[in-house]
This record gives sequence, C-alpha cells and structure tokens, in this order.
Amino acid sequence: MKKIFLICSSIILFTCNTSAQKKNKKQSNKYTVVKTEAEWKAQLTDMEFYVLRKAGTERAFSSPLNKNVEAGIYACKACNTPLFKSEHKYDSGSGWPSFDREIKGNVNFSTDYNLGYARTEEHCATCGGHLGHVFNDGPTNTTGKRHCINGVALTFIPKK
Repeated sequence: MKKIFLICSSIILFTCNTSAQKKNKKQSNKYTVVKTEAEWKAQLTDMEFYVLRKAGTERAFSSPLNKNVEAGIYACKACNTPLFKSEHKYDSGSGWPSFDREIKGNVNFSTDYNLGYARTEEHCATCGGHLGHVFNDGPTNTTGKRHCINGVALTFIPKK
C-alpha cells in the first residue's frame, strides 16, 4: 500500500502544471511589434520563423555568426532591435553564438519547462521573438552568464 501511495504521489508531483504558470507567461508578452503568423511567415525564412516564432533551435555549429569576431551589434532578425554587443561575445564551445550579457531593456526573460525542467528563455523585448536561453555557466571573470543564442535569430550590424 505504501508503494502505491508513493508512486501516485510521485506521479502527481511531477505532472503538476498549473494554469497559473501558463497564464503568467502569456500575461508578460506585451510587445510593440505585433504581426500575424502569415505576416511573420512572409518576412522570415522557414528556419527564422521556426526559431523566432515557434521557439525552435537551429543545429549547433550551423550559424556563421558563431565564429564572427567583427566589432558591431547583434540585432533581432525580425525587428532589428539591438540585443548584444560584440565585445560581450565569446566562444563558449557550445556551437551557438554566446554572450556574457545582453543590452539591458532589449531582452525579456521567461521560464521554459519544455524539457521537463526550468530554463531561462530569452525573447526580443520588442517583437517577442525567441532568441535562445541563458545559463549560469559563463565566464566567471565577467558576469558568469552564457546567453546561448540561435544565430538565425540575429542579424549582425558591423561597427562603422
């Protein structure tokens, strides 16, 4: 009887997903650039749409921006909002462009449970486009953060 109780309790504990969690994520999504799905599909490539609008992930090491070392700004591919500065970019070895900090106010954060555990998801603060995730395993001599960003979600603007 104890085993059945423990199994049932475990199942209930690990499958709890309250509507308050879902509601909270939706309430925080107030963006100045809002388009229909059809408008986003017309503007973005299939991969850009998949990542930015459907919270997908590009294949590791597939972005040319991963190895980019030029000075400039990394902006949102969907709305051109500046998101990251080149001086905060570093090679994390993860296969995605990585930064130790964002441009304050231009990136929003939410909690993502898609893999069964909490991760901090990053979105463009202007259009809500999915960028990637932030982790606490970045350079200890700076912020300790690793903003692991899909290169396809970014456009690079070289410094003039």
